[in-house]
Amino acid sequence: MIALVDYQAGNLTSVKKALASLGADVFVPVTPADLAKAQAVIVPGVGHFGATRALQGAWTDAILERVGEGRPLLGICLGMQWLFEGSEEADDVPGLGVLPGRCVKLRSRDVKIPHVGWNDLLFDRTAGILEGVTPGSQVYFTHSYVAPASNEMTAETDHGERFVSVVQRGYIAGVQFHPEKSGDVGLRILRNFVEMAA
Repeated sequence: MIALVDYQAGNLTSVKKALASLGADVFVPVTPADLAKAQAVIVPGVGHFGATRALQGAWTDAILERVGEGRPLLGICLGMQWLFEGSEEADDVPGLGVLPGRCVKLRSRDVKIPHVGWNDLLFDRTAGILEGVTPGSQVYFTHSYVAPASNEMTAETDHGERFVSVVQRGYIAGVQFHPEKSGDVGLRILRNFVEMAA
């Protein structure tokens, strides 16, 4: 069972449909205690980092407990940014803190911000969450803020500047784009995560 956390910061329907098409057993936990039965956890999200304030306290504790048990965790878009220590978008709101650093705004003045649309994934190693994905594959983005560069970066993307588009450390992964809106490439990435949870 994969838990899809709903904190009122995104449309869960398309993520649920994508996972269902892969044969995954998905549920939306009503309380943090419901996460005890999750084999893996997905935190999606669209919009302002301040929305993650709803995850403070019991939700954060329950998710950290699952991570401590070695259960896979995937952050999507805003959910990926939440994996870090925080974001300059909402300085007073802490992130989950399982990855180091704080998220920052895209700063290039040569391109339109927010970054919305299809763009390439640039990487060298097809392993983990990117297993079976061809370098240069296109995925769908909609965001203004990005994760900090770190050793956990497994792919980047260029939008006036290079930014981190995929991170992974063990069973913790994050994607800045929306795999549920990224066709076969996105489904392959979600399948890789589902297989991590098996």
